[in-house]
Amino acid sequence: MRIYNYKKGAARRVAVQDDNSLVDVIDALGGVDELAALDRDALATTVAFIEAGERGLRLARKAVRQSRKTGEGRRSLARARLFAPLEPAVILCSGENYWDHRDEKPVVEGKEPEFFIKLQQCTNGPYDDIVYEPRITRKLDYETELAIVIGKGGRHIAKREAMKHIFGFTVMNDVTARDRQVKMRPDGTSQYAVGPGKNFDSSAPMGPCIVTTDELGDPHKLALRTWVNDELRQNNTTATMIWSVRELVHFFSGFITLKPGSVISTGTPGGTGWGTDRELGGPRTSRWPGAISRSATW
Repeated sequence: MRIYNYKKGAARRVAVQDDNSLVDVIDALGGVDELAALDRDALATTVAFIEAGERGLRLARKAVRQSRKTGEGRRSLARARLFAPLEPAVILCSGENYWDHRDEKPVVEGKEPEFFIKLQQCTNGPYDDIVYEPRITRKLDYETELAIVIGKGGRHIAKREAMKHIFGFTVMNDVTARDRQVKMRPDGTSQYAVGPGKNFDSSAPMGPCIVTTDELGDPHKLALRTWVNDELRQNNTTATMIWSVRELVHFFSGFITLKPGSVISTGTPGGTGWGTDRELGGPRTSRWPGAISRSATW
């Protein structure tokens, strides 16, 4: 199943995909007035839908069946105004999780995943513009990443149990201000400032949807690709992750209690502008104002 957030009037609504259509789960089931309060609450937001677990999925499947019969709640996916599928309070991020991305960076150390966060205000719709502010950065960079969406919360989650805690996956572009994030030292190592380098408005485009685990299959058999102005820049697969999805859920839950709707972004492969910037080792290829970046995983 693929879960979306779209704009209906002034409201943000939950919908699921059925072929080339979006099905608004509340409208397809008869509207707000016809639904029992418990079901209405379960469909009100993406997080509530995730928290409802199998009950929410049953309601969504029922909504699709109903809409096929009645036509209620259906609209064109191509014409829908999409938001990010959810806006978590924080996005937990893992860096340095692909060897080819490590190789294009300055000297790094560590035997654990890199751990940083992006704030809710960074979240952006999948087709919204990324706001470029020269005051913040002149080296705006892209990082296509697979993001984990937690379904069942927990703390100290064992690796063998991790997949049971995952609701689904989405795509995130970890947009980065490189000249804020990294300063080179004379010895070739670097000083990081991931706070200002990673956190600014519109720096976490997400979506367009959440794909549930049963539809996605093995999360370690997915392509990850990024195009900038139709030029393919990143082309790798999740099979080359250093730390697996299970290991990342285990790692982050060792620090923070994960909740339904928590998001863990799993890091980006090589091919970013960072690895070929003159001031960081090669010719400049960071994004510039007006550039169009497309991220994809499948």
